[in-house]
Amino acid sequence: MSFAPALHAEWIKIRTLRSLVGSLCAVLLATAAFSALASADADASDPLYSAFFGVSFGQIAAIAFGATAVSSEFQGGALWLTLAAVPDRRRWFAAKVTAIGMPVLAVGLVTGLVTLVLAKTALGTDGPTWTEGLRGAVGCGLYLTSMALLAAGLAALLRSGIATLSILIPFLLIVSFVVGDVSGGVADFLPDRAGQVVLHGTWDGTLGPWTGLAVTGLWTAAVLLAGGWSVHRRDA
Repeated sequence: MSFAPALHAEWIKIRTLRSLVGSLCAVLLATAAFSALASADADASDPLYSAFFGVSFGQIAAIAFGATAVSSEFQGGALWLTLAAVPDRRRWFAAKVTAIGMPVLAVGLVTGLVTLVLAKTALGTDGPTWTEGLRGAVGCGLYLTSMALLAAGLAALLRSGIATLSILIPFLLIVSFVVGDVSGGVADFLPDRAGQVVLHGTWDGTLGPWTGLAVTGLWTAAVLLAGGWSVHRRDA
């Protein structure tokens, strides 16, 4: 089977699994809802971050989407059936990653624009400018996509959605902040902290908005390569 039919098959799996559709909806709802609450009590020193504060919660849904989409293949012998149709494991994994990344990117960009409009409505002239707001909206989509794909790669490596979520969610909610408080500039290169620089109007660290996203992209690429190696080398 060539890449296009493999991609189509993976897309059918994603859009017909209710938990995955629910995770995509949760990305939008969680980000917009918590951002709206933050905008009601905005920080005047960084209105852009107040506008996109909900991304910290929306990323949990994005991670759940990526982890579930991959880990479902390792349940009940599903991967054997998949590989019977697509024997080339690298082609299958590339199709799976593409089928995960495309909808998250689309939802992430819509989420960014919705969040920006809500913030501009709530904050008025006290909100971010349209220029930095649009940068934040695009960055929101790219960041959420990177986190979903990072989770997908880790799920392929660990072959478990539960293990993936048990590592990533505590890391994002607890470990990253603890490390940030004690490690100085090193924490700026963690995937979540680097990627979220694009959601700040002002920043003091080493990385800028786009270099921060690039660092997150490198983390994601490394984990995807590890996950792809695992899929290629290990028994189904």
